[in-house]
Amino acid sequence: MSAERVAATVPFGAGSISLRIYPHDGLDASGVAGEAIRQAVLGAESGFDGVMTSEHHGGFAGYLPNPLQVAGWMLDRMPSGWAAAAPVLLPLRPVAMLAEEVAWLAALHPGRVGVGVAPGGLELDFRLMGLDFAARAAGFRAGLPRLTELLRGTELGELAGDRALSGCAARPVPVVSAAMSPGAVRRAAEAGAGILFDGGSEPARLRELTDRYLDAGGAGPRVLIRRVWIGDPPREAFERQSRVYRGYTPAAAQRHWRGTGFACHDDAVALADELAAVRAEIGATCLNLRIHVPGVSPEAAREQIATLGHEVLPRLRSAGANSARARGTGADPARGDGPVTDTNTTTEGVRQR
Repeated sequence: MSAERVAATVPFGAGSISLRIYPHDGLDASGVAGEAIRQAVLGAESGFDGVMTSEHHGGFAGYLPNPLQVAGWMLDRMPSGWAAAAPVLLPLRPVAMLAEEVAWLAALHPGRVGVGVAPGGLELDFRLMGLDFAARAAGFRAGLPRLTELLRGTELGELAGDRALSGCAARPVPVVSAAMSPGAVRRAAEAGAGILFDGGSEPARLRELTDRYLDAGGAGPRVLIRRVWIGDPPREAFERQSRVYRGYTPAAAQRHWRGTGFACHDDAVALADELAAVRAEIGATCLNLRIHVPGVSPEAAREQIATLGHEVLPRLRSAGANSARARGTGADPARGDGPVTDTNTTTEGVRQR
């Protein structure tokens, strides 16, 4: 196996291509859980390096309240690959409790667990938990560096007796942080975390944030979410979900969005070329692909997963290998000119869509 492929097998590893999985509407609870697991297995069998899940509460359309638990279900069934709850809404739970839960999942599935965190942007999530929505930013600022310390097995304090957390000293759990502003990427860099970029922002804006992260000393993964579709896309569903996001996202963030954020192509070559180009332009170290929105059927989602895995991923990996070879000709990987092969996976938390 090549060095690039070895790195990709690590959660958020350099060169990795992972799949975002969301619940489908129209199914009952057991159907939602079973379909999510089925798609994770299909993703692994189709060539994706890992899967990610994310969090909202109260039945908010297209999301689950328990992404870490769901990641565990998936890992139990996936034949290979990693899983990450990314993002978890960090201010909704005590940092020590989250760290313990992540560490114990990683103890059962060593080298296959990552976590991403975000401050949260939907007031409903906080109201349901009896928490102050306005206090989330302060809680996130305090929680992020603490979480990365714990999942590195350092500064455990009274948690030193926890066997899973102490085991993180030998095998740290990688953390990424949702980061869509200069302050957020600087905070992630200072915490020793990686960054997670949302799925709809313009590449120029993300390139700027990448540079800010690197200038602040950030050395973790730089995960780029991209929404994709092969063939005739369900445009109405995409537009409907875009309106939902616009309903609760600050106007300042929306200035950097590009339409619905979906890259739609009729053939795999065109989509792979676009993804490879934007990955290089932004300086991302890995990709996380999304095809789900409410209104997409389970059957359509499975067809997309298989097509992406068998037709798009090989072309993306080839483009990444070519760029890695080109690093010897003057490209600067630290500035994102080629894929970074650093396997440091201690990354933390962007707000993610």
